[in-house]
Amino acid sequence: MAARRRRRSILPEEVLDQFKYEVADQLGLKQKIENVGWGNMSSYECGKIGGRIGGAMVKSIIRDAQKQMMEKGEL
Repeated sequence: MAARRRRRSILPEEVLDQFKYEVADQLGLKQKIENVGWGNMSSYECGKIGGRIGGAMVKSIIRDAQKQMMEKGEL
């Protein structure tokens, strides 16, 4: 069986956790997470949070790449 490589994270774990709580707060789920914990959240609720994080992260990465390209005169 082939060994699996661990996926490298773009952001440090602490930053990602903070971002999760910010998104959860925007969705009105922060209080529930604090009361029952992540393990007792529904898949739907976690998916809403994860979807927002993924979309925002991609937009941020694209924005940063465009900024760097503009600074180098490539765009």
